Amino acid sequence: MAWRGADVVARALVRAGTRYVFALSGNHVMSIFDAALDAKLPLVHVRHEAAAVHMADAWGRITGEVGVALVTGGPGHANAVSALYTALAAESPVVLLSGHAPTNELGKGAFQEMAQAEMAAPACKASWTVRSAGTLGADLARAMRMAKAGRPGPVHLSLPSDLLEAAVNAELPAKEDFSPEPVFPGVNEEILDALQKAKKPLLIAGPALGNARDRAVLGKFEETTHVPAIVMESPRGVNDPSLGLLAEVLAAADVVVLAGKRRDFTLRFGAAFAKECKVLEMEGGTEHWIAQAGRKNWAKSGWLTEVRAAIAFRPSQWKTLASKTGGPLHPVEVGRAVQKLLDAPEAVLVADGGEFGQWSQATLSSPHRVINGPAGSIGAALPFAAAAKLALPGSNVVAMLGDGAFGFHSSEFDTAVRCALGYVAVVGNDACWNAEYQIQLRSYGAARAHGLDLLATRYDRVAEGFGAHGEYVERPAELGPALQRAARAAGAGRAACVNVMIERLPAPVFRRQDA
Repeated sequence: MAWRGADVVARALVRAGTRYVFALSGNHVMSIFDAALDAKLPLVHVRHEAAAVHMADAWGRITGEVGVALVTGGPGHANAVSALYTALAAESPVVLLSGHAPTNELGKGAFQEMAQAEMAAPACKASWTVRSAGTLGADLARAMRMAKAGRPGPVHLSLPSDLLEAAVNAELPAKEDFSPEPVFPGVNEEILDALQKAKKPLLIAGPALGNARDRAVLGKFEETTHVPAIVMESPRGVNDPSLGLLAEVLAAADVVVLAGKRRDFTLRFGAAFAKECKVLEMEGGTEHWIAQAGRKNWAKSGWLTEVRAAIAFRPSQWKTLASKTGGPLHPVEVGRAVQKLLDAPEAVLVADGGEFGQWSQATLSSPHRVINGPAGSIGAALPFAAAAKLALPGSNVVAMLGDGAFGFHSSEFDTAVRCALGYVAVVGNDACWNAEYQIQLRSYGAARAHGLDLLATRYDRVAEGFGAHGEYVERPAELGPALQRAARAAGAGRAACVNVMIERLPAPVFRRQDA
């Protein structure tokens, strides 16, 4: 059938099961915007290209589907590339489709001509430019397969505008062409035997298993084997405050299986384990492994209980910790109040930023969570929250972000309001780039801490300017009522921003003596 190349792309995305494309318009991709109408392909039009990738990233993590971002070429593509690294480190299945200068003008100074595939390559599993209108569908199917195959991650595809405008006689790829063949690796009996014989075994999963579905699978693994299964997905690594006394657990283990988890900086390149600890590595097939593990007899011990208690550890004084009556608020008290919004089925916690992001992860729990991940970049909270609300429209979505992180994508409140995406964003406002400020204090001393102050900006009013609901909190007594009003607004489909003035504190690092 004769179509434009753009029609092939739009219809192929629909055939692949794509429910939304996160997009920002531009000259090179307007043919796809047009084709999306006839293909009935929904576009979520954002305010910055990086936000489109962040939304695709969160979508991929929550749903397990490939998240698709669409941006224009040249500077639009360059804006999007920075967000790919967050998806790569989080092992999130994403495809970035970028418009591109026409092939017949390359090398002649074409409008917004850029070496796009080469620019994106370091932050992707694969990156290339389509060379023929006739292969647009096949290239797209290949990109989507690669994004989910093996260790998931982003793939980039540049689409020259003349190929999108060209008439092409081509069949769409078959539906199965978009998904990789399932891989069921043979069970490594050595690994199972090592876990079975160990006194203090651990299974450590990588960020690709951090979603709610795979956490449930890992929970079943624990029940079957009595081997603790831990997901590591934070740039703080062994000092991840959401994992309590993790450092002690790792140092005590005698056999560790890394299930898709890299022996990287978060594990101190292996130095987090005792010298005599046996470390084994495996990839993929977690559900298959659980089925095989169930055929063995596993002895119960106190180790699983010990590890669970260590991971759940929080200082006892947190239960009664209270902020000063006049404020500012302590992050622990903020977390206690926000948890009430997350004590709901399918609730989603988004955590972003430096110190406040870490306090949030330490004090909050929810069925689903999306964090900035091992990349350590900040600023994605509002795009993440928007995508989470699209993926789970009936859920409570709460984004916790620092005031520094707010500045990256504040205009995405406009996207949330236009699309009626009702989430609650809680901004921890200490008027500072606090993570770096704490580095200055530790490394150079208070006398040399400089250059990191911010204004105590009314971020609630910024959000109101985009049409969102705003709340300002200076004192502890104001927090609960403000969160309730924000939740009501979100329930009615209106995004809300609660700007909370907080103490300027370092993120928690737990020690046994804190009990």
